[in-house]
Amino acid sequence: MAVKSVALVAHDNKKKELVDWANENRTRLAPLRLYATGTTGRLLSESLGRTDLNCLLSGPLGGDQQIGAKIAEGEIDLLVFFWDPLEPQPHDPDIKALLRIAALWNIPVACNRATAEFVLTSAYMTDDQHQPQKPDFSQYTGRKVQ
Repeated sequence: MAVKSVALVAHDNKKKELVDWANENRTRLAPLRLYATGTTGRLLSESLGRTDLNCLLSGPLGGDQQIGAKIAEGEIDLLVFFWDPLEPQPHDPDIKALLRIAALWNIPVACNRATAEFVLTSAYMTDDQHQPQKPDFSQYTGRKVQ
């Protein structure tokens, strides 16, 4: 089975919740390739003792866009993004772009513990037979533009 890659992102008010969730799921996360944005990545790396966690830039500094690029390149299988619905973010357009790219490429997105738990324990994560259908963009890429 191919190693799955998971992107882990959390807003400031949700970082502790994501770190707690990751620690509770340490065994399930162990075989996975992990990516995270900035401070979230540092906190997760320290808490999980994972020196192999791929830390990208902080979200507002381009980390959300780096994750989005990895999704578009087929490098991310699951986005776990604990975002804060009660706190406006200065980089809201980047967040919307990240969620748009995940939806466009049919990548599962978990925005809370319940969904993250559901996806992480599903056949999608453990069985190569359960894969999201890759979108067909041939009509879009082959369109005639005048």
